[in-house]
Order: sequence, then C-alpha cells, then structure tokens
Amino acid sequence: MEDLPEELFAEFLKRIIMASDLNSLSLVLKRLYRIEEDQRGAIHVGCGLCPATEALTLLCTRFPNLCKVEIDYSGWTAGHGNPLDNQGLSVLSSHCPSLASLGLSFCSYIDDSGLGYLACSKKLASLRLTSTPNITSRGLLTVSVHCQSLSALHIIDCNKVGSKDWLEYLGSVGSLEELVVKNCEGISQDDLLKFGSGWINLPKFVFEIKKIFFRNRWAGPNGGYDPSYDPHSLNMYDSSCENMKDLKLGSIEIATGKGLRFLLGRCKALEKLCLEYVWGLNDNDMIALSQSCNNLKSISLSLDP
Repeated sequence: MEDLPEELFAEFLKRIIMASDLNSLSLVLKRLYRIEEDQRGAIHVGCGLCPATEALTLLCTRFPNLCKVEIDYSGWTAGHGNPLDNQGLSVLSSHCPSLASLGLSFCSYIDDSGLGYLACSKKLASLRLTSTPNITSRGLLTVSVHCQSLSALHIIDCNKVGSKDWLEYLGSVGSLEELVVKNCEGISQDDLLKFGSGWINLPKFVFEIKKIFFRNRWAGPNGGYDPSYDPHSLNMYDSSCENMKDLKLGSIEIATGKGLRFLLGRCKALEKLCLEYVWGLNDNDMIALSQSCNNLKSISLSLDP
C-alpha cells in the first residue's frame, strides 16, 4: 500500500461516508492519517466535546480544510462539562478558512457576540440555528452584512429573533436561495413582507408556527389562533415570486390580500408545494395554483379532522 500514489488514496477516502470508518481507517497507516486530515471536509460534534473549546481547537487544527461543521448540544447536562460558548465560534472562524456551512443546535451559551466572530468567515454560505435561545436580530444582521456568500438561512425555535433590519438587508441584497423560519414567536407574516425584492429571486421558502396554536381551532372562540397573523393589518403585498420552486406553509392563517397569501398563485416556477393546517384557504386558491403553476410536480395538503 505504501507504493500507491497519494491521489488514489485520496479518491478512496472520498468514497467513505461514515465518520467512524474514516477514524478507524486513518489509524491503519500514518500516511492515511495525514491524507485523511487534508480530505476531511465535515464534522458533527455534540456533548462529548470536552473540554469544549480546547477539543474544538484540536479538531480544527487536525482538519484544516473543514467546510461543514454541525454542533448539536441536545441532551446536554451539567455532567458533560462546560458546553461550547462564544469562544468556540472564534475558534471556528480563525481555524476554518474554508467554512461554508455551519449548524448550531441547542447551543444556549452562544449569543450575538459569538455570531459576530463569523464575520471573518467570508465563505459561509449556509447557517442553521436551532433552539439557540440567546441569538437575536442583532446577531443575524451582523452575519447578513459581513457574510456576503450567505445563500441559505434556517432559523428554528429562536424566540428572541425578531424581524427588524436583517430581513430588509437580505431582501435588498437578493442573494438568499433558501429561507426557513419555524416556530419563531418574534417573526410574523407582516415581518416577512419586509423581505421585499428578495422574494423575486428566492427559490425555497418555509414558514411554520407551532402546531399547538391550531390544535383546537374548531374548539370555539377560545380555540387555536395564529400569533403571526394580524387581522387588522393594513399591509398588502403584490410582488412576483417567479423563481420560487419549493414552498411550505404550516399552521398559519391567511386572508385575502394580506400576509403571505400573495405567494399563492404567483410562484410560476413552483415545483413542490406543502400546505399544513393553513387556515383560510378556499377552492379559488387551489384553482389559481393549478392554473398558474404549470411545473408543479409535488403537492402535499394536511388538514385538521
């Protein structure tokens, strides 16, 4: 094996997907260990990262070409030691010059100051924040302004995030290709209208609120409601979404001429549509969809019984 060219080893390692297999294989030969260091492009770490900052520093030093990093602290307890904090994001930004995709899940010790370190990650194209309770709109604006390669943004269960400037900025730049907002109490349908001209070029959009709000919709006047919808709002929107191919709306309420209803019937290139517990839809909406979306390949409808 020592006589095989390095290019062949590298190609062999690229075809191994499981991280455990790569770890085991890299221990067979020092040469494989060195080649695997250069080839590893993604890591997924969690509660076992201890001590967190020091361990992450060692990983980033060993794998200098990391492009994708997933950090998941779901299930963390005090017994796991100190979790990753803002200093950990400083390590990523300084040790991973090729970082293009970052996912943070249940990282409660990371706040806007930590996101500020990502300003140095000029290649960052995808950011996914899940249950990061101390992230606010200010941190998102910092990333939006400085990470000019950003094309995919997922915000899930982040209740301190509001709309404000980050949506307006990303909309004016028009570089987003994927926007996912789920279960964020501070973001309403009217807020999303601030995305403005960004709708024209956005291929994928997902907006959902917590299904618990709609669970008892038919239970009477005290039943479910959509906190993202303001029936008294005067905001109306009339923009085209000519490049929208993938649209999902979940547990929201829409009314004629208001909120996100403008998306229905205006996505001429739509290929995939998912509507789950969308209150206010009628037959005319579905007819408009069928007439305007000639490229529709997949449609999923879910209604309460």
